[in-house]
Amino acid sequence: MKNLSILGSTGSIGTQTLDIVRQFPNEFKVVGLTANKNADLLLKQIKEFKPKAVAIMDRSKIDDLLNFSSAQVYSGIEGLNKIATLNEVDTVVNALVGSVGIEPTYNAIKSKKNIALANKETLVAAGSVIMEEVKKNNIALMPIDSEHSAIFQCLNGENIKEVSNITITCSGGPFKNYSTEQLENVAVQDALKHPTWNMGNKITIDSATLMNKGFEVTEAHWLYGIDYEKIKIVIHPQSIIHSLVEFVDKSVIAQLGLPDMKIPIQYALTYPKRLQNPSTSLDLIKIKTLEFNEPDFEMFPCLKYAYEAGAIGGTMPAVMNASNEAAVYAFLGNKIRFLDIPRLIRKMMDNHNAIRNPSLNKILEVDKKVKEETKNRIEEEIVINTN
Repeated sequence: MKNLSILGSTGSIGTQTLDIVRQFPNEFKVVGLTANKNADLLLKQIKEFKPKAVAIMDRSKIDDLLNFSSAQVYSGIEGLNKIATLNEVDTVVNALVGSVGIEPTYNAIKSKKNIALANKETLVAAGSVIMEEVKKNNIALMPIDSEHSAIFQCLNGENIKEVSNITITCSGGPFKNYSTEQLENVAVQDALKHPTWNMGNKITIDSATLMNKGFEVTEAHWLYGIDYEKIKIVIHPQSIIHSLVEFVDKSVIAQLGLPDMKIPIQYALTYPKRLQNPSTSLDLIKIKTLEFNEPDFEMFPCLKYAYEAGAIGGTMPAVMNASNEAAVYAFLGNKIRFLDIPRLIRKMMDNHNAIRNPSLNKILEVDKKVKEETKNRIEEEIVINTN
């Protein structure tokens, strides 16, 4: 039986992870849970799964938990770190959104916990530091992302030196057929209508800008040690083929499946075993058509910025990630327009001189500073436009 801490248990990935725990009660025990501010749902989870300890980021909600919870209760980033390093836990599921997920991952690895990782920012902003700790502590880091789970399965038993290139597929998001003029005026509700996946708000906006796919390029680089120029993106609207690996002999292995996040979550938790999954089986006869197209790097420049930041390295990916995070939340709050997201990222990257071989503290420092600078620029522009 695996003892789990689930960071971000009230979000999309977290709740689906708990669905899997319900399905396999003899395989998993929940020891720790964390939430951002949804104390009501966290309380329901506490009553059902009876964890030893929980944490909530929003300190104003801690009394709600202390008054009604039998678990030990913590709060803030200190609470996340506590739940990520509980002695009884052997596997930490990081389903957090944003750079807040970096530090708990790092501390969990140093505490020799295996990681099931859905938090993209951990590897995007701090890949070099994280992977160094993974090797040093000899732990398993399993990707929950459907694309990286696919790559992992395609590479299983293969020699990484014989890989020619990797192709990560992308649905193209809701705006793949839009013109620049149309993108100028898209509303938040339009950007949240993902054509194939049901995800949280932040990652859905990242998918609409294709930044999410840029993040996945960076993650693949760190997870599998593949050079950026060997990682390709292809638009595949049906989201049936999740990734492909081509080897030097020109053989190509692909992983297929319906767009259902419970499949890669379960695989990350049960590997090397494969357990019965109640999800719908793939029926290619019903699918009929699989389409593939090149991404438009000019229409969706976030994808281009991700490759650029990765090639520069150092703290540049952290800058890209932090400015994107601040801009996306501003867009969700109707403070900026959709195309302001890549514009702000470009500005922050242009203003930064990358620091080589940064420590985790330096990365977190840059992350905080860039978020503040991006928010300040947004507020200044709002004032100017208002006047």
